[in-house]
Amino acid sequence: HLRERAQPVLQRLPVIPEQKALLSMDGGVCPDDGTPLAFDPWSPREHRCPRCGKTWSGERHDLHWVRFQHLWLAERAAHLSALAGIGEHADRRAEVIRGSSDLRALLAHLRERAQPVLQRLPVIPEQKALLSMDGGVCPDDGTPLAFDPWSPREHRCPRCGKTWSGERHDLHWVRFQHLWLAERAAHLSALAGIGEHADRRAATRAREILMAYAERYWRYPNRDNVLGPSRLFFSTYLESLWICNYVAAATLLRAAGALDDAAAKGVNQVAEEAATLIGDFDEGFSNRQTWNNAALAAIAVWFEDEDLAQRSIEGDTGLIAHLVRGYGRDGMWYEGENYHLFALRGLLTGAGWARVAGVDFTADERLAKRLHAALRATALSALPDFTFPARKDARFGVSLAQPAYLELWEIGISRLGETEPEQLSGWLHTLYRVANAPRLELFEYYLHEAPFSDAPFPVSRAALSWWSLLEMLPELPVADAAWQAPSVLLESQGLAVLRRDDRYASLECGPYGGGHGHPDRLHLTLHAGGVHWLPDPGTGTYVARDLFWYRSTLAHNAPRLDGASQPMGAATCQCFDDQGEWAWVRGRFGDLTRTIVAGPRYLVDVVEMSAGESHVLELPWHIAGRPDIETSGGWDDAELPDEFVNHVKRFQPNRDGDGERRDAIVVTHIEQRARLTLHLLFDGELLQAEGPGLPGRNERVPFYVVRTKGRNARLVTILEPHGGDRVVRTVRTRGEIIEVETQDGVERHRLGGVGGGTEWTIETDKAAPQVLRGARAAEPPFTPLLEIDAPTPVAAPAFRVSSPPPLDGTLEGFELAEPLELALEDQYRRSEDAYPGTDEFSGLAYAAWDETALYLAVDVTKPDVILRPGGAAPLRLDNEPDDIHSDGLQVYLAPMAGQSDGSGDAIGYLIVPEEKTRRVRAIATTDSVTDARTEDLRGGWRRTETGYCATVAMPWPSGVRPHAGARVRFDLIINEMLPGRMRRAGQLVWSGGGGWVWLRGDRQDPTRFGILELVG
Repeated sequence: HLRERAQPVLQRLPVIPEQKALLSMDGGVCPDDGTPLAFDPWSPREHRCPRCGKTWSGERHDLHWVRFQHLWLAERAAHLSALAGIGEHADRRAEVIRGSSDLRALLAHLRERAQPVLQRLPVIPEQKALLSMDGGVCPDDGTPLAFDPWSPREHRCPRCGKTWSGERHDLHWVRFQHLWLAERAAHLSALAGIGEHADRRAATRAREILMAYAERYWRYPNRDNVLGPSRLFFSTYLESLWICNYVAAATLLRAAGALDDAAAKGVNQVAEEAATLIGDFDEGFSNRQTWNNAALAAIAVWFEDEDLAQRSIEGDTGLIAHLVRGYGRDGMWYEGENYHLFALRGLLTGAGWARVAGVDFTADERLAKRLHAALRATALSALPDFTFPARKDARFGVSLAQPAYLELWEIGISRLGETEPEQLSGWLHTLYRVANAPRLELFEYYLHEAPFSDAPFPVSRAALSWWSLLEMLPELPVADAAWQAPSVLLESQGLAVLRRDDRYASLECGPYGGGHGHPDRLHLTLHAGGVHWLPDPGTGTYVARDLFWYRSTLAHNAPRLDGASQPMGAATCQCFDDQGEWAWVRGRFGDLTRTIVAGPRYLVDVVEMSAGESHVLELPWHIAGRPDIETSGGWDDAELPDEFVNHVKRFQPNRDGDGERRDAIVVTHIEQRARLTLHLLFDGELLQAEGPGLPGRNERVPFYVVRTKGRNARLVTILEPHGGDRVVRTVRTRGEIIEVETQDGVERHRLGGVGGGTEWTIETDKAAPQVLRGARAAEPPFTPLLEIDAPTPVAAPAFRVSSPPPLDGTLEGFELAEPLELALEDQYRRSEDAYPGTDEFSGLAYAAWDETALYLAVDVTKPDVILRPGGAAPLRLDNEPDDIHSDGLQVYLAPMAGQSDGSGDAIGYLIVPEEKTRRVRAIATTDSVTDARTEDLRGGWRRTETGYCATVAMPWPSGVRPHAGARVRFDLIINEMLPGRMRRAGQLVWSGGGGWVWLRGDRQDPTRFGILELVG
């Protein structure tokens, strides 16, 4: 449109007035009827009245015309300059590429990668993607199937080599195909805009892909989603990833003059609908919202929508807020390295669109400083093998030399320009030159090399994506010195890293980490001699059962109490000091402390408990390599209750003549030529058990648990990585002193200082004592500026009955005077659609009680009752119970007394009517704290003219003593299923709260429970 409008000005120079404009009463208005005369920039002397059609002339009319002509000419100058600038920018970049060997090689790589797509149009799926437990994984060994964009029906397992087919595998493939196609559109559009004349044919194929989606987009249903509205996928963030590339492709084609009106119209329709979907679902400070913001910023630029741009860039949860608040002072994203890198790519993508909209993050010193810290953070925590530690929910063993990550630092260095400190360049040089070639990972946001080879991928600046072609520097700045990571405390993250040569030890002593956090406070990681001896396992897939293992304390090298995973909460770093030869860190979590002291040849690990009552303290050890117990003794059977653990046995060391065990238990693990020896000193027992191995390994491996009991306990371990020649001979404790006898003499360690825990002293017979300090002030607890009272819980009566109601699906036996109402919009948790209204979905509940049970009748208004049969085949969608995807109930009970947060002893039931028997079936909800006694729950149901009525009797949970005047915590949820859906549509919640139904499962926050008052 702008090119078309520019043609008259390009064909002839408009009149440039010699006069100044004049404001007058009679200039520019029709003398006959006073209508303002039309402005025509090509008619300086004749001025037409749009009402009467007459043409007028005269000096006053001419000088009125001059006013608008001056303004119009300045507009045209800006108009023409913008057109010239777009082409000029592409021309300038093309010239830069021609002058850079790295960029020329990258352009050649991108041309080569584009050839298959230019030769034939890839398959464009007609379906929406599906997330499931069995789609996209090998049925034999659980390995993720390889993604091949040219193979929509056959999917190869890279481990066993078999090829699998089936609808679930196909719909898993669809997810990556949609994303890959949008990438290819952007890739081809970049070639068309930057490359030579021969590359212009890429524009045709890119336009075909854009048009194909424009034709199909409304046919993909916004239904059955897992996390937010989406047409192509099952989660909003995936729609955001996709639309970022889709709009980038359209923008590049438009700039190159290769986007016709039909294609532009199609892009408009897709972008407008995507903006509606994405804009409706704000995820706050989730990593996913960073991508949602990037998508909205891209769409805002496309439509020149200032309001949308301001919201996505400067809003309360916009890109700037994510940069300032999501990344801590140490630069690390609060959910750990894995989501740090994911969010950082989204942030840089969004910042690029923000710059087009006029907001340059790097021009603001504060934002530029935080961006640099974010780019540097994963380099500081990186393991010696250049993988990132699999902290919180993360993939295990992923190299930071993946092209997707290299591109982040390339783009970041280019954006920061002169403000880029040389450390980033040094880090990037090191990855290119030193890191092993990685096997490519399948990332939803980076599929440029698909289909992947199983062989290691040789990384270079010439093997990145179209984004780097457009932005990365012609040459990577030379670093004065090689990258060398220091020991460091990432304060906001609470990660303390102690480095020496190739040895890396870290302690988790910070915040939990949000929804992706793990109960692993005070976890110890050790990497030395090229072996990851004590790993953090990270997480496998979110839809596999072993997710619950990897999210347990027992799966980590972290202490736990009384056989249960740690509660959610933050640890604190009390001391951190690195004096070169010796360094230490001390962290606290509740009644537990852990001290790691790192010296030249070994580490000291001390776990201590100081509690007001007796506890069972357990410390798991997950050690790589082949085990060898050097201490003489034997094994007998033992117990370690956990669904993922078996083959539990207890080590019985041989005793002295008086029956006492005087020395440490010595364990050595061997991995190739490297060894790790542990000297374990404790008063208790050593267990060995088998549990799941590292994610994706499909194996079970042995691990140890050191167990002791009491109010005060201390577990001392000396860890010595070595190549076969050990330095440590024996380890003893004398009161608070730990004596480590080495081949050079005895080294004595003791904790002291103010409060007994702020200094660590190392004494030898040959040198002056060395004292480690570095006490850190405790962070004050967060105090909100405004104290908001908690909402008053909803309350209702339950009436005493002399005999149990018949529980036959009628209201017989229930007092109907004061029902529990579920019929308000703010009681509805929605998925894709808003609350349909009381005629379509509502409920009235009636409560009764006696000493044995709580009785509940729930009369549901719902025209279509959709019940999941009890014998139906498993859905295998995810880890949630299948019965949530049915019309039915969720009921929760908890005692009042002594529960300050209302969470103690809470039980829940997931209840579904049985179509054939007119009875109900029930299972305990996954958040039930105590035994829900489902075998004692009974009830019945029947259809009604307006829906159905279910009646149930639930036994009282422990802690509830029913009597007149008593109060119990209670909540009721009615699930809504609709015809044609695979997942539930929504739910009504008695206690209120509204919001979204996604990821709720069968759980309900006990602090939201209402109150039942027992009347009678």
